[in-house]
Amino acid sequence: MKLNWTGCMNNKMAAETIIAISELHPNFSHPKVAGIIIGKTDVKSFPDRKNIGTDRFTFGFTIRDSPDFFINVTSWGNGGYINGLSNSFSIGDCVTIENSLVANKDLEKGDRFCPTTPSHYRLLVTEAHSQVSLCADTDTVDRLLPMIHLPVKDSTDFYSLGDIEANGQRLDGTVINILAAVKSIGEPKQFTTSDGRKGQRLEVKLFDESVSSFPLVCWDREVIQLVQTWIPKETVLFIADAKIGFDSFRSCMAATVNSKTIITVNPDTREASLLFSYAKQVSESGALDQDEKPEDVPVDSINDVYTVSQLKQKAWENPEAFFGITYSFISRLDLDSSVSKVIRTQCSRCKLQVSEDAQSCVNQLCPGRDQALSTTTGFCLLVDFTDHTGTLHACTLRSPVAEKTLGCTTDEFTSLTDDERTTMKWKFLLERCKIYVKILPSTKMRSGIRGVVMACSLADPGEVKQHMSALL
Repeated sequence: MKLNWTGCMNNKMAAETIIAISELHPNFSHPKVAGIIIGKTDVKSFPDRKNIGTDRFTFGFTIRDSPDFFINVTSWGNGGYINGLSNSFSIGDCVTIENSLVANKDLEKGDRFCPTTPSHYRLLVTEAHSQVSLCADTDTVDRLLPMIHLPVKDSTDFYSLGDIEANGQRLDGTVINILAAVKSIGEPKQFTTSDGRKGQRLEVKLFDESVSSFPLVCWDREVIQLVQTWIPKETVLFIADAKIGFDSFRSCMAATVNSKTIITVNPDTREASLLFSYAKQVSESGALDQDEKPEDVPVDSINDVYTVSQLKQKAWENPEAFFGITYSFISRLDLDSSVSKVIRTQCSRCKLQVSEDAQSCVNQLCPGRDQALSTTTGFCLLVDFTDHTGTLHACTLRSPVAEKTLGCTTDEFTSLTDDERTTMKWKFLLERCKIYVKILPSTKMRSGIRGVVMACSLADPGEVKQHMSALL
């Protein structure tokens, strides 16, 4: 999308006494600026050196008024003013700033922790002299809104998640740009530091064509509020100046949003459009579920027993992955469906389903599309579990767990007659089983949760009686 900005800011806005960011200079007195907020930090407080025993409060935000220009704004004042001002607008709002001070950047001090901007200056907002309000002019708002989707860095200047993992700890501590899609969003976690300060943390899982899951950690309340508006598997991000570090606890690389980071949601770029198309394909195919491997934790380490309703209740109260055991009846097991619905062949690289006789992957964005097709074949079943408290629908039973449960390989299964498959089905159907299951949040399931079978076997009656009596 091309936007014609030539003359717009100078002609129409000049009549409204609004000054373009590109024209700002410290010699200007009482400037009036309009822009869309593309970044915002949390309110912080510091001891006031002039008034011992009191605190000064501050927060910053970044506004943009054209594709090429944006500027950082810092506001200082007492707690009531700063908190009130911060709560009056959010990222994505269009604001008008009047009577701010235009100051030179100080890259040795505060500006080193702010987003990098093309402007040589910064704006200072104070309670005594300045006013910040939501922009009321609809023409100005219409002109500014498209810029929320323009990255603040070159749209081709980014690392893929595969690049980050390939470089490993050599990137530890660096600040880079990332283009990725949102896979899942965790729940905010509240905590209190040793000195009594309250904080929060939220983790987002990202993915792209090269990596199926990569952590992005957010600490600021403002960013966490923004994150919670995203739709998993339908949102692409250009993350400018994310900090990369090695997570020693999980032995993996991770990205962190900091005070320099600007996140552009669903960027208006060719690269983002291609990634969005890929995200849609893998989401519809269920390929993103492939990384939920049963080896997440050893099965013998899972000890908590749940009824079906308890599994659902825990998932709704705390929508993060957890593991448990349920003694339930298998109420759906479609082994006598067509073989193509029981056994699936997938591209080894992008995980999309392909036909057995395919010569190449049908996914236009597959990283191995120009190479010889490499496939994997395995069971892919949906099963329902039912007990006296309810039913957990459409749980995934895949190889190799399915092979161990059924007692046969995919090759052996395809050689069975229809009657033999029906006999295998009724060995489990409506029988009480001991099922080890992983429960995850899911935007595709009506219930909002999804189950992945980690192990399944016919249950011992004595064991069932012992555990079920304890649950009642």
